[in-house]
Amino acid sequence: MNKNNSVFKTLLEILIVSTRLGFTSFGGPVAHLGYFHEEYVRRRKWMDEKSYADLVALCQFLPGPASSQVGIGIGVMRAGVLGGITSFIGFTLPSVIALIVFAIILQGLDVADAGWLHGLKIVAVAVVAHAILGMAQKLTPDLKRKAIALLALVGTLLWQTAYTQIAIILLSGFLGFLMFKQQKEDNPSSLSFPISRRFAVICLTLFFGLLIVLPIINQATSISWIALFDSFYRSGSLVFGGGHVVLPLLEREFVPTGLLTEEQFLTGYGAAQAVPGPLFTFAAYIGAVINGWQGGLLATLAIFLPAFLLILGTLPFWHQLRSNAKVKGALMGVNAAVVGILIAAFYHPIWTSSILDAIDFAFAAILFSMLVFWKLPPWIIVLTGAIGGWLISYL
Repeated sequence: MNKNNSVFKTLLEILIVSTRLGFTSFGGPVAHLGYFHEEYVRRRKWMDEKSYADLVALCQFLPGPASSQVGIGIGVMRAGVLGGITSFIGFTLPSVIALIVFAIILQGLDVADAGWLHGLKIVAVAVVAHAILGMAQKLTPDLKRKAIALLALVGTLLWQTAYTQIAIILLSGFLGFLMFKQQKEDNPSSLSFPISRRFAVICLTLFFGLLIVLPIINQATSISWIALFDSFYRSGSLVFGGGHVVLPLLEREFVPTGLLTEEQFLTGYGAAQAVPGPLFTFAAYIGAVINGWQGGLLATLAIFLPAFLLILGTLPFWHQLRSNAKVKGALMGVNAAVVGILIAAFYHPIWTSSILDAIDFAFAAILFSMLVFWKLPPWIIVLTGAIGGWLISYL
């Protein structure tokens, strides 16, 4: 009984701490990692600096929402798989609830031509432009990776199919393998987690199994929730480089099919900047627009499930994986392609449907400056965008 009480207290502590972070962690994945470091490493000393750095490195390596995976990993280190689930729920639920409520309210109002919605779309221009600049500096520092990014950009814009992103990511990984296979890993180290290799293999098998089987089941049936789950699961499985990169994947899943208009899509993306927590909770908004709060919860489960399976499946093998120069080289190619894919999404649908005249461009430049140069919190940018869009509508 004492052991059970101890486990319960640990899980409750994880839930309280992660929920507080879920309510207060504004600023995107890089800011989230800073909040985690302050709370888990400096204040609570749940792990040391080196272990935290190794965990962050693993989550940057994997597709999916890096900050959420770091939170899951910390929970797993603290209290096993239940600890990971608890940490995820606390960090994610506040923004999920906020975006589902926003979607439901939006559905009940006639706001199709509202100026403040156009303002939120302009916010998306500033936020994604900032993300592109930061990622390009980090992920394409040399001419080889700039060339991969350019190929990804051109391919994404000119070859728009459901499989474009998958093909580009695979090709870029192969090019990275050829170009950077001699890349060495500095100061490799290992982490210990309460997960067996057998359990990890089961998680990886489930990850790839669902990625293959779900589209087949979707094609063979006409069940709407399976189609929804498949689309979000696939998007969550193929996102390298952080939350902003999920934008083109989700846009191509739902806008061309008519399940979501570009207006609804970009409005939700703008709103997602106003809430704390991971940007992947944008899926909760899309799911709620399509099928109410049930759709929002299903979308959240589907888009985050790959992140869970991957972090649990790779933790025991991370030391060997990280020290493999060929794997690291392939990842460098994939990360460079991510920059090109994101630039393509920045052009369409973000720029083409948001910047309609000179005043829109001027306002986007103001919001970008507030975010990048004055370093104001994202919620201020979103609020300014909504108010500014409303005022512009009267000009």
